Amino acid sequence: MVKAADRAKDPARSSVWLEQKTTRSGGGPAGLDRDRIVAASIRMLDEEGLAKLSMRKLATELNVTAMSLYWYVDTKDDILEYAMDEVYGEIDLAAVDAAGDWRDRIRLLAQDYRRMLVRHAWMSPSAGQYLNIGPNAIAVGQKIHDTVAETGISLDRRPGAMSAVFQFVYGYGTIESQFGRRAAEAGKSQDEFYVESVNAFRDDPGLAERIEGLQELLDERTSHEDLSVIWDRDFGYALDVLIAGIEVMVAREAAQGTEK
Repeated sequence: MVKAADRAKDPARSSVWLEQKTTRSGGGPAGLDRDRIVAASIRMLDEEGLAKLSMRKLATELNVTAMSLYWYVDTKDDILEYAMDEVYGEIDLAAVDAAGDWRDRIRLLAQDYRRMLVRHAWMSPSAGQYLNIGPNAIAVGQKIHDTVAETGISLDRRPGAMSAVFQFVYGYGTIESQFGRRAAEAGKSQDEFYVESVNAFRDDPGLAERIEGLQELLDERTSHEDLSVIWDRDFGYALDVLIAGIEVMVAREAAQGTEK
């Protein structure tokens, strides 16, 4: 059994995907398997968040004893790694393959990645703590690499282009998902929470002078009745800017190559 303390000693080499699992003698609890455990953990994480997940609560959700879980997982870290890789599988790579060119592929990958982060608010804070080397995560990473490679950008600049797009998506999806979580915790819709939040500092006399230059922008953003319009519009435009930037850099590399 792998202990949490053992993982902490060498986090660079600690992952459920790198560990050699020993086969336990006898048979596991009837009707329980890793797929059921992972599916239940994702439901709990979506509903209650990272802080509320525990082996005890998960066992109660599955109507088994906590010890029963240890037939299939060694630690809560195992469960989180399995859960993260499962939701990476929600990104539709077949649709990406069917898309027209690299621009369409980047848009599809980015949109699916963003939606996955928003559906699972626990995902982005978890992803930074683990290696993310499960089969679905690797498949997504490979597709991102192959798509950026199609742009014609040179090998040494490929990681930068990948980061420009997909670190943006990660950040955007994280902010969007955490905003939704905060609104839900406040018992409000995202639209109500957004307008009240903006008005809270717009109406504060102490901030009036400091935000004077932002008034026109704030007026525009609060003029939309549906916050999802803003999320989608800003994301789509930012993605267009990044794709255009890649096109410019590829053209610049080509021109420099011609001059040599």
